[in-house]
Amino acid sequence: MKFRLAAALGIACAATLAVPVASLAAAPGDSLPFASAVFRATHNSYSGNVDGSKGPITAQLDSGVRFIEFDIHDNDYAANRDYSIGHNGPGDAVDHTGNPGSNLLRDWLQTVNTWSAAHPAHAPIVVMLDLKDNLTDNPSYAAGNLLALNQELRDAFGSRLLMAKDVPGALGTIGSLRGRVLTLLSGDAGTRTEYRRDVGYHPAVAVNARGQVVEVHDSGSGTLWYWTGSYGTDGRITWLRHGKYDTGTTPAIALNDSGQLVEVHKSQSADTLWYHTGTLGADGEITWSASRQYDSGVTPTIRFTGGGTTLREIHRAKSGGQNWTWTGTLNAAAGTVAWSGNAKTADALFDAATSTNAAGTRVSVRTGTDGAAPAQTLLYSTGPIATDRIRYPQTAFDEYQSGDAAILQEGALFYAATASNKTFITASRQSGHIVRGWDFDSASYATNPIANYPATNHPSDSWYTTLLTQSGAVS
Repeated sequence: MKFRLAAALGIACAATLAVPVASLAAAPGDSLPFASAVFRATHNSYSGNVDGSKGPITAQLDSGVRFIEFDIHDNDYAANRDYSIGHNGPGDAVDHTGNPGSNLLRDWLQTVNTWSAAHPAHAPIVVMLDLKDNLTDNPSYAAGNLLALNQELRDAFGSRLLMAKDVPGALGTIGSLRGRVLTLLSGDAGTRTEYRRDVGYHPAVAVNARGQVVEVHDSGSGTLWYWTGSYGTDGRITWLRHGKYDTGTTPAIALNDSGQLVEVHKSQSADTLWYHTGTLGADGEITWSASRQYDSGVTPTIRFTGGGTTLREIHRAKSGGQNWTWTGTLNAAAGTVAWSGNAKTADALFDAATSTNAAGTRVSVRTGTDGAAPAQTLLYSTGPIATDRIRYPQTAFDEYQSGDAAILQEGALFYAATASNKTFITASRQSGHIVRGWDFDSASYATNPIANYPATNHPSDSWYTTLLTQSGAVS
């Protein structure tokens, strides 16, 4: 059914809006599928009346808005232990009237959480983080990488948070999601891509009797990175920490049952061999010792061989193909290894890419393609798990935007484009996706079906409230 917009909305506009018959019925009930529902949404929600006429976050939620957008930056993360709100930079276009007095993300998330707790029957709220900075260059949890962001989201919303990893496919009905908060990553495409997969070269792994897992790899361009994780009863690994620890190539790792580790690698620029010791904390973070040279050669491999302090290292000579071995004794307190017994050996290199603990638990790592993920994607397998990606836990959903790479489209539930891209929005809605159209600042942007989230800067304007009421917006 078609409505003449000027007549329907009482404004001087000759645009024509197509509205589905279903939208003329009463407001949709709890049985409505999430992907079919329409919700009031704001663009740059934090900007209140500085940019647009949105008002404070709590007022937006009170008026039925169920999509809140925060633009975030990682400037001064190390000092603040938090990300900052703002458009072009921290504090830019932020309206503090009726909102938190700081620019720290944690305070703004708490505002949403407090409102949610006070209104437990609300329709699901989506909190979108528009990543204005590239977080892939943050080398650790302490520096604000995506694991730190994940933790902040979990801390903010607790049991109300619906995590992407717990959603096998469709999101279900409105009734099943009342009182819940979903988080969504938008913005910097490189960061969103890294959230979906990690890439590297020469991965190596160790698992101990406590189910602690350490993976190391090189970047292919001279840096060394680690992941740590916990082996679950279902054979799946939950990855806890990720970071850069040195420069070099072809690393290998040994891990004892006390969480003490020894890592070996070749220099990036010479055929020299180096080692680190380290201690794996209960939170998954590694405290690393300084790097020390112990020999020359290539392709180092290492294992604990008994008692938790005795090690054996095998590497290859830099020419000729001869293997050499060392015996090592770990002094964990000093962060050193005493090496002895250097000799030629006919023994093969250890399989650095596979580790089995005393209970028979096996973990293997490799690189390869995985769906839309490229050939150097880091993968792991265990007895129960044939293949899974080594990546950040999927706490937030990841938005696919018009023009993004295939890896971001793969399995994405949420799609988005500027509101003027009506062709994309219409096609995405018709294919069953949950679609956001941002800068939805004119009724002329309405499509048939309308975007699930027509994100406006003017949620109180009569044309918007009338249009969303006619569309059966859920609150």
